[in-house]
Amino acid sequence: MAGGDFRPVYHPAGLDNDLRAAVQDLRTGRWLSMARLLERTDGWGLWTQRTQVLAAVAAGSDVVQAWRSEQPTSMAATVMHTRVAVERAVRAHRAGHPRTHELWQEAWQSCRTTAGLSPADPVPWVCLLALALLDEDRLMDEHRLAPPGPMLPPGPWGILAQADERDPHNREAYHRMLQFVHAGAPGPRPRSEAVNFARWAVAGAPPGSAVHLLPLYVHVERYRREGGQERALDLHWVAEDAIRDAVHALDAWFPYADPAQASPLDLNHLAHALWGAHRFEAAARVFDAMGGYWTTLPWAQRTRDPADPALAEEVFLRARSRSLAGGN
Repeated sequence: MAGGDFRPVYHPAGLDNDLRAAVQDLRTGRWLSMARLLERTDGWGLWTQRTQVLAAVAAGSDVVQAWRSEQPTSMAATVMHTRVAVERAVRAHRAGHPRTHELWQEAWQSCRTTAGLSPADPVPWVCLLALALLDEDRLMDEHRLAPPGPMLPPGPWGILAQADERDPHNREAYHRMLQFVHAGAPGPRPRSEAVNFARWAVAGAPPGSAVHLLPLYVHVERYRREGGQERALDLHWVAEDAIRDAVHALDAWFPYADPAQASPLDLNHLAHALWGAHRFEAAARVFDAMGGYWTTLPWAQRTRDPADPALAEEVFLRARSRSLAGGN
C-alpha cells in the first residue's frame, strides 16, 4: 500500500462494505438492499451515518418514494423520506433555487412528523439542525435560544438537546451545530465562537466519541478563511493548539474507532492533522486504517485551487507517502 502505484479511491461509504453495496444498488434505482441494511443497522450513531450517506445518493431520484409506495408502514422508509426532503432543501438553498422556501417548509414538516412517529430516533432532530442553516437571518425562535454555557452563541440549542437526549454526542448533530456557528457573520467572531463550541463539546464527550475531532474541522475552516494555502511559509499546522488538538483526537478517539464504521471524513481529518503536526508515525497508523479510501477534504484546502480534486489527491498522496516513510 506504500508503493508509488497506489491510488486512493473515493466512496461516501468508505470502509463500510455493507453500505457500499447498498449505495451501488441505490444508484441503479433499487431500494431493497437499502431497506435490508437499515433493518439490521444497530446503534443510533451508525443509523444516523448510514441514513445520511444513503440520502445524499437517493436525493436525485424517486427511489425512496418507490420504497414507501411498496412498504408504506416501514419506519425506515419514512426516515429516509425525511432525509431526502432535507437533503433536497439544503441543496436548493446552496444553489439559490427559487423553490428553496417551499422545499424547506416541506422538509421541516416531515422532520416534525417523523419525530412524532419515531420518538426515540435522533435523525429527525439532526435533520432539523441541518435545516437551521437555511434560516440565515435567525428569524425562527428555536434558532435563537440562549446557549448552555459562557462564550457560546445563541442558536438551536433546544434541537441539539433533543438529539443529544436520544443519542448522546451524536456525531452529525454536533457537526450540524458547528456548521450553524460557522455560518454566522464573517469576521473573527464566528471563528472564536466555533473554537469555543468545539472546546465545550469535547469537554463533555466520552472516550471514543467522534466529537473529539471537532477541533480539527475548526482548524481547517479557519485555515480556509485565512487563505493559509496562499502563504509562502505556513505555520498553522505546527502551532501549539493545532498539535494539541491533533494529539488529543488521536488519543481520545482513534484507539476506540472501528474504521469500517468511522466517517471517512474523520479518518482523513485526523491523518491530515497529524501529518501537518509532523506526527508522522501516528499519521501512518491512521493512513493504514483508512485502507485505499480517501476524501477530497481537508486535503483540497491545502492546494491553490480547492475545486480541483486532482490537486487534493496530490497532497493526500504526498502526506501519505511521507507519513508511511516516517517523515523522511
